[in-house]
Amino acid sequence: MSYNGFKTNDMFGPKPVEVGKEYDVQITELSRKGDGIARIQRFVIFVKNGKVGQNTKIKIIQVGNRFATAEIVSDSESKENQTENAPASSEANTETSTE
Repeated sequence: MSYNGFKTNDMFGPKPVEVGKEYDVQITELSRKGDGIARIQRFVIFVKNGKVGQNTKIKIIQVGNRFATAEIVSDSESKENQTENAPASSEANTETSTE
């Protein structure tokens, strides 16, 4: 079926993301439902549990004509915080017994 000479499925062109692939993105805003919104080549991606300003790796769950949905695979910010808060040495946690 065509509309003004265009096929309806091809109206929006090729998508910059694919289902199952992972991408590094920054969440730039929130949707009405509270999910994060990221963009790859101006293509909108709704990220479950995403927060504004968050730099994260996502995995694409579904791709539609105008947007995609994704879930967070790993959060680069939380990894940085974990390494900063990690104990400097393991010697502090060991106990010695003299029997």
